[in-house]
Amino acid sequence: MAKPVRVAIYARISSDQDGTGLGVARQIKECRELAERRGWIVDEVFTDNDVSAYSRRRRPEYERMLEAMRERRLDGVVVYHLDRLTRRPKELEEFVEICDAAGIKNLATVAGDVNIGTGDGLLVARIQAAVAANESASKSRRLRSRYRQDAEAGLPHGGSGRPFGYEKDRVTVNRAEAKVIREAAARVIAGESLRSICVWLDESGVRTVEGGPWRVPTVKTLLTNPRLIGKRTHRGEVVADAVWKPILTETVQAQVIARLDARKVSGRRAPRRYLLSGMLRCGKCGNTLFSSSRAQGRRYVCLRGPDHGGCGRLTVVAPPVEELVAEMVLYRLDTPELARMLTGEDSPDTAELRERLAADEAQKEELAALYAEKQISAAEWIAARNPIEARIKNARRELAATANTSALLDLVGTGAELGRSWSSLNLDRQAAIVRAVVDHVVIKPGVHGARELDPSRVDVRWLHL
Repeated sequence: MAKPVRVAIYARISSDQDGTGLGVARQIKECRELAERRGWIVDEVFTDNDVSAYSRRRRPEYERMLEAMRERRLDGVVVYHLDRLTRRPKELEEFVEICDAAGIKNLATVAGDVNIGTGDGLLVARIQAAVAANESASKSRRLRSRYRQDAEAGLPHGGSGRPFGYEKDRVTVNRAEAKVIREAAARVIAGESLRSICVWLDESGVRTVEGGPWRVPTVKTLLTNPRLIGKRTHRGEVVADAVWKPILTETVQAQVIARLDARKVSGRRAPRRYLLSGMLRCGKCGNTLFSSSRAQGRRYVCLRGPDHGGCGRLTVVAPPVEELVAEMVLYRLDTPELARMLTGEDSPDTAELRERLAADEAQKEELAALYAEKQISAAEWIAARNPIEARIKNARRELAATANTSALLDLVGTGAELGRSWSSLNLDRQAAIVRAVVDHVVIKPGVHGARELDPSRVDVRWLHL
């Protein structure tokens, strides 16, 4: 009795736009029917869905199948068409070498047999692989050209997923998610850490598009994506205004980026333990007070010495001063004075910055169009682009520094509400709210031996917006 032929089915599709896997399912069905007609036993099915055989991306299932062939666990392979197996001549030669070493002669395709065991059959297989490679290269060039045209027209990129903040058509704004994005941006501008925002999102029941928890890189990528300000990018470059509506203004995103850059330079990574770190000043010498944990509890102290430069003659217990400053901040958020300060128009400096930024961005787009039309070389494009991008970056940072009111827009009038939930807010969030209205706090000398904090010692210097 002849030994049964044990084969593997390999199925692959390079692009699964709807994510259903129907393309590979059809391939597997027809491959099974072919194996049944031959009397072969399907030992295992290997599937690479939404993976190109031309782009040099890893195909995990294909690699697993090759390993099974090397170990002589298979007598043959069935594929829908040879180009499902490979579209690269070099890869075909590797496959043939493995077949020769393992003594595998049974290679069948639904579209027509390819007998790699004969010289003529191998020649046909090589010709098919070369043709497939050429077709893939031509298709890749056409797709690159189409993607560039779509980008310059401001159209969304395709794909099975959707960007957070927009519906599946990638154009319609998802109002609930847009509200989340705007609040997250305001929190970053106010000084809250990305880690704190991840905690807030997860505790609020907000999930990523994939339904998973939030991570710091995910939030950073989301908030700094030009898509949110209505810009279409292509290969990392902004090339056009998008057809969809923006969720953030350019000013707000510039503030977010500036705040993240500032945190990166400061290198602050340790979890916050003191609400007013870096905000208190010594009433004797004017030096910054430093946080200090002692057996008696948390304190802010003026430290002397070359590393600190203070007088070393002032100390204040942390909890009472933090509670007092928080009460004063929450009260100020509800004052008409603060509301009036935020209703003014842009200053002349801010308006000029915005005009400069718009002019530079327009010039950059014009430059990109000249390069696309081959009126200038790549070297000329890069040489002209770099100074424009430098001006844009500087203008955004200046704008972020001068337009300091957006962090407060969602806080004004919410002092009483925040007061009720203050104890449930994490320290990063509390500190961000305080920093939105306070420039610094001067702690005056107190009476020696006093057991309670005298409120007159605390002089809050408010930000002049």
